[in-house]
Amino acid sequence: METELKVLRRDGMDTWYEGLMRAFGGVDESPEERALWDDLTEFERSIGAWEGGQCVGTAGAFSFRLSVPGGAFVPAAGVTMVSVAATHRRRGILTAMMRRQLDEVRALGEPLAVLTASEPAIYGRFGYGIASRQLSAEIDTSRVTLAVPPGTDAVRLRYAPVGEVAEQCEALYVRSVGSRPGMPLRMPGWERLPLLDPPAERGGASPLQCVVAERDGETVGYVRFHTKPESDAAGPKGSVRLRQIDALDPAASAALWRFLFGIDLTSTLFVRNRPLDDSWQYLVSDIRRCRLQVRDVLHLRLVDVGAGLAARTYRTPVDVVFGVQDDFCPWNSGRWRLTGDASGASCVRTDDPAELELSVRELGAAYLGGTSLAALADAGLVRELRPGALAGASHAFGSEKAPWLPHGF
Repeated sequence: METELKVLRRDGMDTWYEGLMRAFGGVDESPEERALWDDLTEFERSIGAWEGGQCVGTAGAFSFRLSVPGGAFVPAAGVTMVSVAATHRRRGILTAMMRRQLDEVRALGEPLAVLTASEPAIYGRFGYGIASRQLSAEIDTSRVTLAVPPGTDAVRLRYAPVGEVAEQCEALYVRSVGSRPGMPLRMPGWERLPLLDPPAERGGASPLQCVVAERDGETVGYVRFHTKPESDAAGPKGSVRLRQIDALDPAASAALWRFLFGIDLTSTLFVRNRPLDDSWQYLVSDIRRCRLQVRDVLHLRLVDVGAGLAARTYRTPVDVVFGVQDDFCPWNSGRWRLTGDASGASCVRTDDPAELELSVRELGAAYLGGTSLAALADAGLVRELRPGALAGASHAFGSEKAPWLPHGF
């Protein structure tokens, strides 16, 4: 039977979503989570691969604006809910959906497409490169202490109902979102995502708790977390599971981290999805007892090389000609001259000889400043054709802060 790609309709949502859930293990989401995705799904940007009345493939996109080096927010397609039924693998369904999706992203004028991958090997062939990573830790708070900067003791902490202070916490996120590349500017409705707290996903831990940090009557930070009580013959050995933390300054941040380290009856702090340069690492007494782990998060593709490279700024002046290879979106292939600095940039096609040669995948990996062009060259993935071009471009592409995606989509 022939497989047909169709735009998702509301009356087909249940069948479409059931196929998606089956592909990701078949465990139903909580009603509150399903309701959120029903509300956030952009039906006109979602497609299904249908075989008769059966949905055998899904893919969607959210309309995001992503922070990039320099602080601008660039239109980006947040690729999401991609699945192919196990019965229909290796039939070209995923390729067909990616083809249609990227053509539509281009038609909408979005220079970037981004996604988080269930398996990192899937999307490189479609031109996505790993543009940001996340830090996780398992901190032995019975052995690790925290030094704090001046002013920390002037910050007042108090417990607050999660819903009661949700608006204040979201305002802090909005204030911080442009300070680090890779963060999405949340559209209306997305502020509900960090508040999801289905009991089935707590793993025996408490309901979501919140502590806010205040100074002179102003909210300057917050932390959301779970606690899980445990004990053995030696006594309590509970754990703290961090969900989100945000603060406006070093003292407020340190006050919140110190609170997490010192919660009674706990001896382990589980930290998930934090920036690679997160500040607490430089305050701890013993980094080895923090058991750090790093993994990929945001995969980024330049759908329009010229518009994408012109949308961000550069740490130092750069004038370089890229020879770009893009087999899946051939409109990007060819030579592009990038000129720019900290105030702005332009990127246009040129007949001048290429000075650096790379694929669109490597360009996506370097785009947010988290992966250097020099490191990619050391791996044989970027080729320098003019001596000195690599060092200058690699430094210019860097970011003062590590790129970071604070939540999935």
